[in-house]
Amino acid sequence: MTTINDLSDETKYSVQRISDLTGLNPVTLRAWERRYGFPKPERDKNRYRLYSDRDLAILRWLINKKTSGVSISSASATLKDMIAEENWPEVIPFGIAQAKTVSSVPPQRYADHLFELLKKHDEVEAARLFDELISIFDLETLIEEIITPTLVSVGQAWVQGGLLISTEHFATAFILSRLSNLYVSLPIVNKGPRILIGGAPTEEHEMGALMMAMLLRSRGYLVEFLGANLHLDDLTDYAQLVKPALVVLTASTNRAGMELLRAQVKLNTVSPAPKFCFAGFAFDFNPDLINIIPGIYLGKSMVDALNQIKLLLAPD
Repeated sequence: MTTINDLSDETKYSVQRISDLTGLNPVTLRAWERRYGFPKPERDKNRYRLYSDRDLAILRWLINKKTSGVSISSASATLKDMIAEENWPEVIPFGIAQAKTVSSVPPQRYADHLFELLKKHDEVEAARLFDELISIFDLETLIEEIITPTLVSVGQAWVQGGLLISTEHFATAFILSRLSNLYVSLPIVNKGPRILIGGAPTEEHEMGALMMAMLLRSRGYLVEFLGANLHLDDLTDYAQLVKPALVVLTASTNRAGMELLRAQVKLNTVSPAPKFCFAGFAFDFNPDLINIIPGIYLGKSMVDALNQIKLLLAPD
């Protein structure tokens, strides 16, 4: 697993952004800095505090200890000892909000509500609801139990003639933009086995690959999201350059799935050859494809995929 020291120390977050990402108000951030020595922001030319991904991870680690009943003074003292011994703690998996609200409303109810708002093109209320969701649910629940069911509802309604194409595009673009914003807020990991992930050739949808990239990055993996409709020759050249441990391609259509027949052959020309994995709705619609495509099928759910990848990257 990635340690906090593996994260970038390049400053990029303002105090307000750090406050949004941790749930700590600026007064508390300054108090912790003064009393306990954490975090250790730098100052820009105007003397404003700037924080790095490493600072953000330290704060999340401290918050996690506090939530577990450890005082901040004790947690910060422990952290100082660990750093002095060059025994940095592991990165706490990213949760969109550290202090989760207990909700009596099941995730599916939120998914249904989001779908209804998107169906009506009610962007204002959909944005308000999305902000509420990221204050309540962890990232895995948000993606697996709310966003994915919403996308399935949108797709089914469009296929059945219950949605205009423009509405399907609006709903997809809305969710994609929100997830993209969350993705860039995740700490960037600089060390460890590299994972490349994107859409198969002809795959026009990047949502599945993006969500998987988000979950992998939130768990502390070094992951690069390459977008949709990847060109295999170009992907192979890039893999030869950066030497990934794993390449994951997603497909939502039979055509895109069949394009993956060439993928492992191409990637096997890389030295050392990365492990090749695939996933996506194409394999739900046509399970026979799973046995045709050379490589490792990651399963039907994001959780299955994450567990598979963890095993694949485990030290021998």
